[in-house]
Amino acid sequence: MDPTLAEMGNHLSDAMKILESGKLESEQGKERRKLSWKDIPGPLQGDRMQYVGEQGHMALLGHSLAAYISVLERERLRKLTTRILSDTTLWLCRLFRYENGSAYYHEDDREGLVKVCRLVINTHYEDYATEGFTMLSSKHPVIYQSAACRPGLGQHLCSQLALPLSCLCIVPCNTMFGSLHQMDVALLDKLIRDDRESGKVPLLLIANAGTPGAGHTDKLSRLKELCVQYNMWLHVEGVNLATLALGQVSSAVTAATKCDSMTLTPGPWLGLPAVPAVTLYRHEDPALSLAAGLTSSQPVEKLRALPLWLSLQYLGHDGILQRIKHASQLSQQLLEHLKTLASIKTSVEDELNSPVVVFRFSQDSAPSSGGSVEGYFAGERDVLDVLNRWLGEQLAQQVPLSGVDVVELEDEGTCVRFSPLMTAAALGTQENDVAALVEKLGEMIPVLSCTLRYRQDFKDEVLQQASLSYIEDLSWPGLGGVRYEPRATDLDEDKRQHSVEKINNDLLKKLMELDTDLYFSGGPEFCEEKNCIFIGMATEDLDVAELVETIVSIGREIEESGKLFENMTEVVRRGIQEAELQLQKANEEKLMEEGVLRQIPLVGPVLNWFSPVQASVKGRTFNLAEGCLDSTEPVYSVKAQMNKEASLDSPKSITKRFPGQKLFRRHGAGSDSVSDTSSVSQLEESFRETAHVQANNADEAEVPEERHVHIVEETALSDQRVPEGQETESVDTLR
Repeated sequence: MDPTLAEMGNHLSDAMKILESGKLESEQGKERRKLSWKDIPGPLQGDRMQYVGEQGHMALLGHSLAAYISVLERERLRKLTTRILSDTTLWLCRLFRYENGSAYYHEDDREGLVKVCRLVINTHYEDYATEGFTMLSSKHPVIYQSAACRPGLGQHLCSQLALPLSCLCIVPCNTMFGSLHQMDVALLDKLIRDDRESGKVPLLLIANAGTPGAGHTDKLSRLKELCVQYNMWLHVEGVNLATLALGQVSSAVTAATKCDSMTLTPGPWLGLPAVPAVTLYRHEDPALSLAAGLTSSQPVEKLRALPLWLSLQYLGHDGILQRIKHASQLSQQLLEHLKTLASIKTSVEDELNSPVVVFRFSQDSAPSSGGSVEGYFAGERDVLDVLNRWLGEQLAQQVPLSGVDVVELEDEGTCVRFSPLMTAAALGTQENDVAALVEKLGEMIPVLSCTLRYRQDFKDEVLQQASLSYIEDLSWPGLGGVRYEPRATDLDEDKRQHSVEKINNDLLKKLMELDTDLYFSGGPEFCEEKNCIFIGMATEDLDVAELVETIVSIGREIEESGKLFENMTEVVRRGIQEAELQLQKANEEKLMEEGVLRQIPLVGPVLNWFSPVQASVKGRTFNLAEGCLDSTEPVYSVKAQMNKEASLDSPKSITKRFPGQKLFRRHGAGSDSVSDTSSVSQLEESFRETAHVQANNADEAEVPEERHVHIVEETALSDQRVPEGQETESVDTLR
């Protein structure tokens, strides 16, 4: 038998024993543990995490087991489903301190809120079940939600309840006092009073115990007072509800236990795949709960809780608390490290206990010496946003087990979010992963600071070049973009665009082949500007001037080479015509020099045998650059070799470098290069003086060598014997 099938059969057997007997406890657990009334009753006991990762297997097993149980006889099925539902509801209510609550299990985490809204509508409108929407036309219901709620939640409610969007009221967050992510209670009070005066019915308020973006908690105690005052239903959701299971909980989150309903997502909190979300609620009328769909008389509907029922027993009370506590400790560990990093701003609600940590690279505390951070980039939020997006993406890629992601906040902008309650259990995040995250962050902060500092310097250097255009794209995380513009002005628009595209494409390829740490790209995917070259993040020792000069130099070489190939047809045609004329002229000169008799087929060879003619052969070379014919010289091979060596020294604008020094780097630039007492300028000046002296010495050393070559050539030529009658011609050749 397949081992997997055998193991599945064993698990099914154990699960059925749990259902029949209600007990799954190890012998060791029986001896060492006695549960009090404060502990979770029944089978959920002890620490049953003997097999790491098996909890996911148990959750998936619950679905298979549910399919098996659904075919049992009706009475047995009713007993089992009632047991499963009641046990799971009791465990969750005691775990999360929600006394006397009922539970609704659903796959979509928004479905519980939809059912709760139906319950509230049925409560406020007694004839809604029979009259329908006509009951709402005279007194419009109003649903209030915070502006910090997850996007699309209110629209989903209106769609599912067949309500117009006018029934949805978005309450802004605080703008002057308290957290920027908390609902403005005073403004909410005014909105409710205005709606009541206009004949509307305030129905339900959706609050957050951990906003989706920053993880902040609304003032739940004050909101509950308003709901009681205006006879409204208070529903709470958010990741911070998970901390209700811990021994020490902040008072702001503890207030959630007094709400009318709350939605829990134990799947991501505990790392359980395919388990349902749970909405806990309090209501005294079971008939209205049944009408709203929160309860069902169908036993099969109750089997939704089976995967969670099995998983909770497998983890045990200790295992559940340990996972939630571990995630909270990871957040605290990261927060403590972030306090020591410069240029990092955090946005947390409670520095002593914040399950969600949101941080952002900020220019406020970035060093500004030697650059232009202060001034030009002041208020450039778009630039900082794109740099923080790059930061978040790099951290997520290089430390994937950390589970960080990028979040857009209305006030702060683009930030990096660390929410281990939603990711740590599934990814297995540990303390060393947080340490690795902090280490990578420390490495990236100088890169971000240098890029922010050199961005304006790069723009200024580009604007000084007539052949370059600066491309302003705030979505690019780097120095910026440029476009090489050809100098030719006699081209029509189509040919010019084709020339720009070809030159910049070739320029990008050549830049990418250079030995440098800079990243060159064609730009963002949805960039409006075309035929551009974008330069990535900068390092501390970047020489911006040399970078721009190199781009111009290589672009000019590509442009000149392109002109050469464009004019090749005309050049070759003129060259062929000139060659034909010179060949014809050479034949005529040969005829005049040798005479007519030597051209006769039979007479010529005999005459040449008796009186040989020493004809001089004049070599010719076709110059493609100038489009003309040139005579060859004895030193042609030497000149060709020199030209070949010179052509290898590209680009020409690159200065002489020290061994191991890459392109666009200032020699000797270090961590002190951005300070007020930096000695980078002195190093660059001494480097230029040294290079100048070395160049002069090299020129002086080359003179004797050239003289020696001429002397050797003259001596060698003088030793050759010259036939009589040709002495004058040889002397003229030497001259």
